[in-house]
Amino acid sequence: MSGAAGRSSSHPNMSHGSCFLGSRTPMEVDLMIKQLKDLDKEIFRKILKAVVNSLEGKDSRESVRSIVETEGLSEEQLSYILAGMYTLLGEALRLPQTSLKQEVFKGDLRDLRIPEEFISDFASVVFGNRRSVLETAALQNRTRLPTLKDFSWRVDVAISSSSLTRALQPAILMQLKLSNGNVHRFEVPVSKFQEMRYNVALILKEMNDLEKRSILKIQD
Repeated sequence: MSGAAGRSSSHPNMSHGSCFLGSRTPMEVDLMIKQLKDLDKEIFRKILKAVVNSLEGKDSRESVRSIVETEGLSEEQLSYILAGMYTLLGEALRLPQTSLKQEVFKGDLRDLRIPEEFISDFASVVFGNRRSVLETAALQNRTRLPTLKDFSWRVDVAISSSSLTRALQPAILMQLKLSNGNVHRFEVPVSKFQEMRYNVALILKEMNDLEKRSILKIQD
């Protein structure tokens, strides 16, 4: 990202040269920035308000339609701005305020070359008094996968089998009950279970090693 590598150490709580959006700027944000260059501030604020209402779970279709009809923006221009704002604010709100400070956030927006007159408005959304409302709405509206409600297992030995290699070989029978009512049953040979156990332990060790690397830590 242009300008990020040369940032000074005035951002103490994030690693040098990093951005809250990650190492690569999302395409939606890039397209939005191009549309912001000549955008009137009042129009910008109307669009931002519509995005914030949407993030809070409100229906903002009418206000978006009004912007298209009264402000001279094409639907394509508006769609780029809406998608970019939604992505930028969504990513910022995912980070706890203890790890993303307001001045760091503003510095990242400057590095992205977002016009200076819009930076304070973005910051007021992310760090303003309605942040808790936005966070609550995000939790309520996020996609949820079924959770594990019950798990049972037993070891079984096939006494008779059409395959000689399976006869008298122990296997683990597992049953999963999910929160949506679905039940899944499957059989795992002991050798495969041991292989899975080893791989899980290996992944956990690698995750622990990554956490210990200071380059990936967000400093307070």
